[in-house]
Amino acid sequence: MRVEQLYKKNTHSWMVMGRDPDRREEVIDTNQYLIQSNGRGLLLDPGGVENFSVVAAEFSKHFDLANVEAIFASHQDPDVISSLSFWIQANPKLLVYVPKIWVSFITHFGVSLENMRPIPDEGGVITVGGRDLEVVPAHYLHSPGNLSIYDPEAKIFFSGDIGAALLPEDHTDLFVTDFAEHANCMEYFHRRWMPSNTAKARWIAEVRRRDVEMLCPQHGAIFKGDDVGRFLSWFENLDVGSGWSNVR
Repeated sequence: MRVEQLYKKNTHSWMVMGRDPDRREEVIDTNQYLIQSNGRGLLLDPGGVENFSVVAAEFSKHFDLANVEAIFASHQDPDVISSLSFWIQANPKLLVYVPKIWVSFITHFGVSLENMRPIPDEGGVITVGGRDLEVVPAHYLHSPGNLSIYDPEAKIFFSGDIGAALLPEDHTDLFVTDFAEHANCMEYFHRRWMPSNTAKARWIAEVRRRDVEMLCPQHGAIFKGDDVGRFLSWFENLDVGSGWSNVR
């Protein structure tokens, strides 16, 4: 597992922790992202209980985790946030931004209401170190209460499970290098887990309204430059929610 810097300008930066070659075979691979601004940090979808110690240890080599003041959870899945109780043990004052619809579910991960900051369905703004990040609705992709994050300064769009790919074990590239080949690793996941073409179209329109140089999913490789547009066009033309029986 390695930490890479995606963006840095003055006191504002993005870091990503990519694939973990030492994870257990049955554990799905995830990407964790850390936004740092003016010495304060926001952790995006910090991952499951099984990788808390590795995530914390690796990020701490680059940033003082005592300055991570908040966590953003795009939705309720355990691979996204089942490590929350460990992060709160490390910092009892940690703020946890979660979709409002999932508050009563996320408490089952050992998170108290005092720590949680519910985000309404229409999204909003999260401020980190004086910089505003946009919270963009992404409902039904695949969670009915799903949210994305856009950083207008870095021009980075965090998409959660949208854009996820089930990559082969020997894949080590941080960024997409061959879109056509990569699409083969995305199709099954998106057909099976994204249930609504209407919701898909709404989200694509939201992304296209913004200046996006990188689109960062929670699983798989990152889309950069022209591959952002390629992904949006590919996703736009994919018939999602088409049922499990005709997905292979």
